[in-house]
Amino acid sequence: MFLPPMPEQADPLALMALLLVAGLLAGEGLYRVAGLSRIVGYVLAGALAGPGALNWLDGETLALARPVADAALGLLLLETGRNLDLGWLRANPGLLRTAAAESGLAFAGVFVFSLAVVGLSPAWSAATAAITMTSAPAVVLLTAEECRAQGQVTQRTLLLTAISCALAFVVFALVLGLIHAEESGDGLNAFIHPIWVLGGGVLIALLCARLALGLAARLETGGAGQVFVLVAAALLAIGLARMGAVPVFLSLFLMGVAVGQLDRNRVLAYTSLPQGHWILAIVLFVVTGAMLPLGQATGLMLLQAIGLLVVRGLAKFIGVMATGREDLSAQRRRLLGLGVQPLSATAVFMAAELAAFYPEVSVQALLLPLLAAALMEFIGPQLCRRAFVLGGEAALPNRVPPP
Repeated sequence: MFLPPMPEQADPLALMALLLVAGLLAGEGLYRVAGLSRIVGYVLAGALAGPGALNWLDGETLALARPVADAALGLLLLETGRNLDLGWLRANPGLLRTAAAESGLAFAGVFVFSLAVVGLSPAWSAATAAITMTSAPAVVLLTAEECRAQGQVTQRTLLLTAISCALAFVVFALVLGLIHAEESGDGLNAFIHPIWVLGGGVLIALLCARLALGLAARLETGGAGQVFVLVAAALLAIGLARMGAVPVFLSLFLMGVAVGQLDRNRVLAYTSLPQGHWILAIVLFVVTGAMLPLGQATGLMLLQAIGLLVVRGLAKFIGVMATGREDLSAQRRRLLGLGVQPLSATAVFMAAELAAFYPEVSVQALLLPLLAAALMEFIGPQLCRRAFVLGGEAALPNRVPPP
């Protein structure tokens, strides 16, 4: 009688599948019992199972899961890019001023805090600021869907988050040059690498966007075929980005922008992934939760991370309140300042991208923004949700499943 030898440890794929189910159940449980965002449950399940807590998922398993999480974040950023309405910005330039103010103040505030209070070097202070200046587009998009939110605060939160994301990606590319200059003294790399990242991201985005639009134009509008083409083109962009050492999140966001702007005939205007968003969210936030460096946190580092979040939060709030007076009432600007606070998976993956170049230095230098992101993984969704609810734009009668 044949019996296979018993493995010494569980298969990583089986562990990941169980963890994803646990994340789903935790998210639904917290949502139905405590009224918390499902995202909080997903992150909590990953954090508990990761190396920083129970260590059910070790570094090797997380490395295997990273490409899947990359794809999940990329597809959510693709949707964020597609929703970036440049026509609205041209008609209402005050929105661009608001986005520039809240993102710019956040960058400046975090840079000064990291340099003067924490004691990081100028280049790594700039890296910390670039990582944390952005809002969390995936969190805002999913929270709006979860709440079925519609209205002035919701639409402006989504738009400001998308613009903030775009600005952060440009600054992030420039910071790569500063890091090279400080760590290796290689002036050529300091100049070439940012150009490679931005140029490569734009090239991949345009190529895959045109491919998706060209194929989708030959298929039924809004049908499953168009969804398949969009996802396939996005996966191609992910593969090209990984081969070309271009950040996946940048390429997919730019691809979304390109699809939105090049789609003159509205070929993909009615094609979206509403159900797929939540499948992607479970994968993304469970893996992100497991990646958080909770085991490396000290009391001092936690205090510094809290200080960073206070500085960042005030900067974003002041930036929103100081602009847009002709566009929104003071009360709605306060809610908008609350809605743009989330910081999440995008920051974690930006930090991971930087860590790949100088791992011996970046472990400690990037711990501060990672801990800040860890704290906001649990707080950010609630703040965004609160903004939509207080604005009277959310529909939460029976805590129904996500759309």
